[in-house]
Amino acid sequence: MAEPTRAPLITTAFIALAAADLAYFTAHGMAIFALPLYVVGPIAGDEAAAGIAFGAFAVSALVLRPISGRLADRYGRRPLLVGGALLLASTFALTAVAESLVAVIGLRLLAGVAEAAFFVASFAALADIAPPERMGEALSYNSLGLYLGLAIGPPIGEVVFDAGGYTAVWIGAAVVAAVAATTVLLVGETRTAAPTTEGPLRIIHRPAIPASLGFLTSLIAMGGLLAFASLHATRIGFETPSVILLVYGGTVVVCRLAFARVPDRVPSLVLGTAAVTAIGIGAVIAAVWRQPVGFVVATVVMAIGVAFSTPAFFSAIFATASPSERGIASGTGSAAIDLGLGIGPILLGFVAAPLGIPWAFAAAAAIAWAGAAWTAGLALRARATAA
Repeated sequence: MAEPTRAPLITTAFIALAAADLAYFTAHGMAIFALPLYVVGPIAGDEAAAGIAFGAFAVSALVLRPISGRLADRYGRRPLLVGGALLLASTFALTAVAESLVAVIGLRLLAGVAEAAFFVASFAALADIAPPERMGEALSYNSLGLYLGLAIGPPIGEVVFDAGGYTAVWIGAAVVAAVAATTVLLVGETRTAAPTTEGPLRIIHRPAIPASLGFLTSLIAMGGLLAFASLHATRIGFETPSVILLVYGGTVVVCRLAFARVPDRVPSLVLGTAAVTAIGIGAVIAAVWRQPVGFVVATVVMAIGVAFSTPAFFSAIFATASPSERGIASGTGSAAIDLGLGIGPILLGFVAAPLGIPWAFAAAAAIAWAGAAWTAGLALRARATAA
C-alpha cells in the first residue's frame, strides 16, 4: 500500500518566517557581542552593571509574553511580528546614542518588550502554517534561525566593530532587525480562527502549564551550561574556551537537521522525557570528568538533549490548544525560556560560588532528572487517557 501523501511544509510563508527569525536573532547576536563591552567601555560601568543591563531584557520579556500571546490571538500575528522587529531596531539605533547606564537599561527593557511580541507571534504563526502532523519537524527546522542567528551574530558584530566601532554595531543591528520586519510582510497574516470571546484577563493557557514545567527544567540545566561553559573550560585547560559554545551550537544544528522528523514519530512527552534525561546525563559527565575531552563529551550529550527538547515540548504544548488559543499557548510555553535562562544561571551560581562549578553541574543534573520524572508521569497519564 502506498504511503499517504504528506501535507506540504516548505511553503513561501514558512521560508519567509524562518528568514525573518534568522535576521531577528542575528541582530540579537550582534547585541550580545557589543553590550557588555559597551557598558564597561563608553558607559563606564563595571561587570555587575553589564550583567544588570543584559538581564533587564529578560524581565520585561517574561512579564509580557503571556500578554503578547493574548494579543496575537485577538489581533493577529503580523502586527506583533512587524511591531516587535521594528521596536527592536529602534532600541538598537537609540543605544548608539545612549550615554548613561540608566538609558541603556531602559532600552534593554524595551528590547524585552520587542522580544515578547516577536517571539510569541512567531511561534503562533508557525503553528498556523505547519500541518499538524508535521509540527515537530516544523519546529526543528524553524528553530535553526534562532540558533544560527545567535551563533553568527557575535562574529558579525565583531567584524562591524573592527570596521566602525560601537556606533556601527548598533546601527548595523538596527538595520538587520528592520530586515526582519520587512521579511515578515512576506508571511502575511496566518491566523485563521476567530478570536475567543473570553475575558481579556485570560493570558495563561492552563492546559500547557504541565508540559511547560518539564520544559523549564531543561532550560534551567541548559542555562547553567551556557553561563559557566567558558569559565569552566578555562579552568580545566582549554586554550580556546569558546570552542565549547561552538560545539554546543553545532551539535544542536546538526541534530535538528538530521533528525527533524523524529518529533513527529515519537510521542512528544516521551521524547521530552528522553531529552531532559540526556541533558541530565551530560551535566553529570561535566561534573565528574574534569578534563577537556570530558567537557566536550558532556557538551555534546547535553546539546543532543537540547536539540530534541524544544520541538518535543512545544509539540506537547500546541497539542493542548485550539487554533484560536495558539497565541496564549505560545506565550505560556515560551515564558519558560525566560524563567529557565534567567533563574538557571542565578540558582546554579549560588551553588558554584561556595562549592565550585562541578557541583553546579551536578545540581543541574538533579533538576533535569526531576523534570524527566515529571514529564514521564505526564506521558503515562496521557497514554492512560488515550487508552
